[in-house]
Amino acid sequence: MKKPKVIKIGKRLQDIRKSYGYTQESLAEKIECSTRYIGDIEQDRSKPSYEILVRICNTFNIGMDEIFSAYLNIKDREESTNIALYGFEKLKQSNKETVLHMIEYFNKNA
Repeated sequence: MKKPKVIKIGKRLQDIRKSYGYTQESLAEKIECSTRYIGDIEQDRSKPSYEILVRICNTFNIGMDEIFSAYLNIKDREESTNIALYGFEKLKQSNKETVLHMIEYFNKNA
């Protein structure tokens, strides 16, 4: 599927904000920006800075991929991750710890 050249995330950010029960005013206060800026972002009249995106992600405890998911090729990866997590949850605690140690080891040596 061909991805659009212009990335518009306003509607997605609005949906995320509303799903967490935030108004534009409460989000603006939380991330220290103006309500007008939040409105402009949600209407795709303005693009958020990296700092604002990070603050939004931290406020909602989400990753950037949740905001940009329509523009990223991660859908297949997401399904395989869910399957892997299901298998991890079924492991005995000692085996979970072994897997976590292996992940730390490989990440250090990556």
